[in-house]
Amino acid sequence: MRISGIEIPDNERAQVALTRFFGIGPKNVVELAKKAGIDLNARIKTLTRDDIGTLMKALEEFRTEGDLKREIRENIDRLKAIKCYRGVRHLVSLPVRGQRTKTNSRTRKGRKKTVGSLTKEAWAKIETQQKGAAAATAPAKK
Repeated sequence: MRISGIEIPDNERAQVALTRFFGIGPKNVVELAKKAGIDLNARIKTLTRDDIGTLMKALEEFRTEGDLKREIRENIDRLKAIKCYRGVRHLVSLPVRGQRTKTNSRTRKGRKKTVGSLTKEAWAKIETQQKGAAAATAPAKK
């Protein structure tokens, strides 16, 4: 079933299914169900059109999906613009909330980049390229 642009499986309980909306977590599901008058243990396929209508109206009171994502993005852009500590951490793709970075934080930093030493194969490749470049630029002997 499709509710407000989100595909929800028919066999899921309402309590689990409604958490598929971005910005609706377990606590908000309970509040949403009270406002819409829906039983949390009911399966999505058992909901009537009226139930779905009241659910959609109750969902409009919450910031979800695009609106919430836009607000989060604007907040991060504001932090970057004023160059505060958190904004700078966002700019250089490092953890923002005080985590250690010496060993962990691979999610933010990406794959490891080796700095400094090269392997034997890499050195050999560089030397052959330098020799080839030097031979091409050297004047021809008579």
